[in-house]
Amino acid sequence: MKQTALTGLLWFSIAAAAQTVRFDYDRAADFSAYRTYQWVDPQTGRAPNQLMDQNIKRAVDEQLVLKGLRRVDRAGDLQIAYQVALEREKQFNGFTSGPRWNGMARVTTSNIDIGTIVVNLADPARNQLIWRGEAQKTLDVKKDPDKNYKDLEKAMGKLFKNYPPARAR
Repeated sequence: MKQTALTGLLWFSIAAAAQTVRFDYDRAADFSAYRTYQWVDPQTGRAPNQLMDQNIKRAVDEQLVLKGLRRVDRAGDLQIAYQVALEREKQFNGFTSGPRWNGMARVTTSNIDIGTIVVNLADPARNQLIWRGEAQKTLDVKKDPDKNYKDLEKAMGKLFKNYPPARAR
């Protein structure tokens, strides 16, 4: 069950809420100096299968190319890693019929899966994290894979809209 829920995590499909995007960055970093990047493996939070790993990297690669960065196998100006996580929350739905206080009331509950993907960009020469972006969204693990990938691309586009930071441009 946990594997199935994690599978949907990466796809950022809409079930109830829009995605939330947050980012932070090193104000001392010279973002104009970065031209290349390389992927590094995260210590924890990696995608549970190779296809998901490839899809995440492909979606991030697409955004970084648009920002003028070039992927290299080693000795990149930046090192990039991602992490994924899943949180399950209980949702309460209340229904009433009839007059406000004298009618019938019913409450149902359901579980909602909320997926988070974090992308870290680090400067290996300074051994310093320079940018961190996080996208969070309610998931629907039953969606079709092509739609899920389009949702992932959309989430990464929204996330990387903040790179490089406006203050650093």
